[in-house]
Amino acid sequence: MEPESSAASGLAKCAAVKLSEMSAKTKQLGSALREPDRQRRIILVIVCVALLLDNMLYMVIVPIIPDYLADLESEQIEHVHVVLHPNSSLHPTDKSAAKKSNLDIQIGVLFASKAILQLIVNPISGTFIDRVGYDIPLLIGLSVMFMSTCIFAFAENYATLFIARSLQGLGSAFADTSGLAMIADKYTEEAERTRALGIALAFISFGSLVAPPFGGILYEFAGKRVPFIVLACICLIDGFMFLTIIRPLTNRTRENMPVGPPIYKLMIDPYIAVVAGALTVCNIPLAFLEPTIASWMETTMHATQWEMGLTWLPAFFPHVFGVYITVKLAAKNPNLQWFYGALGMVIIGASSCTVPACKTFGQLIAPLCGICFGIALVDTALLPTLAFLVDVRHVSVYGSVYAIADISYSVAYAMGPIVAGQIVHNLGFVQLNLGMGLINVLYAPALLLLRNVCQMKPSHSERDTLLEEGPRGLYDTIRMEERRGKNKNCVNADGNGVDPFRVQRSMSEESFGNDFT
Repeated sequence: MEPESSAASGLAKCAAVKLSEMSAKTKQLGSALREPDRQRRIILVIVCVALLLDNMLYMVIVPIIPDYLADLESEQIEHVHVVLHPNSSLHPTDKSAAKKSNLDIQIGVLFASKAILQLIVNPISGTFIDRVGYDIPLLIGLSVMFMSTCIFAFAENYATLFIARSLQGLGSAFADTSGLAMIADKYTEEAERTRALGIALAFISFGSLVAPPFGGILYEFAGKRVPFIVLACICLIDGFMFLTIIRPLTNRTRENMPVGPPIYKLMIDPYIAVVAGALTVCNIPLAFLEPTIASWMETTMHATQWEMGLTWLPAFFPHVFGVYITVKLAAKNPNLQWFYGALGMVIIGASSCTVPACKTFGQLIAPLCGICFGIALVDTALLPTLAFLVDVRHVSVYGSVYAIADISYSVAYAMGPIVAGQIVHNLGFVQLNLGMGLINVLYAPALLLLRNVCQMKPSHSERDTLLEEGPRGLYDTIRMEERRGKNKNCVNADGNGVDPFRVQRSMSEESFGNDFT
């Protein structure tokens, strides 16, 4: 009995040692994850995956829904015909005409419903994010996106598909806005912020451009449900990572959070309005070409199905290259962000005008790559500028300002599926592209109004002036206000009782006002 008891005690001691080692490793991992630098990298990964999922779900339906709705329409027409005329057959020409009657309208409305609902919800979601922080709205967005993806997978009629598409817009209004705002809040240095937002834009581009071939291949070989189930699983994993690492439902300090300005005040800020307009205008070519270019390719160059499916895939690489170039240029010359955006709009305009001149699939790749390269320049230069404008002109809370950015995108993508087809039908594909190119070129000089704002970047850092320790994001405003209160009656560093930063800022604000008078 003694050998058996000693063996049992030895096993118990060994198990206790293993458990203590596991506990120590878990504590080490937890402490490592709580390091600010490591945690913000994890947050960047989680946000980038959320943006990737949103844009993949937005574009994955492009090769699936038209074919799926056409099959549903055929089944309904055949069923009605059999019920009403059981002893006759439906002529193929009549069948095709009956299918085509409402299909184009249904597809356009379905594609636009996401952006339309996102456009409606964004003002509310931006204000909500400013009030409660960034983590809970991101969790809400991921949950709604997961639900909409599951509904897409098992939907069997147009009404259910419409509900799923609209729910995706609701989820995007929370996930996209809070994700971009969280990145801007965690990365407070301009160079780091530009790099982080550039990485997020690369994931957005990857999701938008890879989703159509991804969805088309899986739909062809595995059925409609599989692409959406794969995306739902990725969304679930991302949400689980967010819950376990960030823990948004614990340690809430709502009472210590600053309150940002109302969204309407940001909308009437002339500098923010210029940036928002540029984001809308630069995305119009992409939003308007996506629903129209496939039929134009089929008519003019007799493109095959695989060519139409891979139309936008080569443009991913110049988009990523554009993000990389802009990040590098912004690090060296941060005062030229407005110029990079204006240059991108000129490139977009020139590329849009050359699209109708293409006669082959190979020729078409070049202007489409130019459009995506230009969009990368504009987005990468101007998205960090929005956060900077809030820092120097308002309160450093970013929910509403990135809701405005999301509204800018949604305006373009809400109009695209509905308006582009009508323009092509009434005026022609050539006129559509020439108009989009002209609008981009004409809008580019408006970014000159941002040159004074960008020149403030080296010297107008309110956070660094008022905070002794490094910036920590959302709570900087509280500490700045406390520091102002303590130093209100104190003599400043110049010894004359004059706050040089406040004088410098007031002078810069007067120069802002003079620019617009």
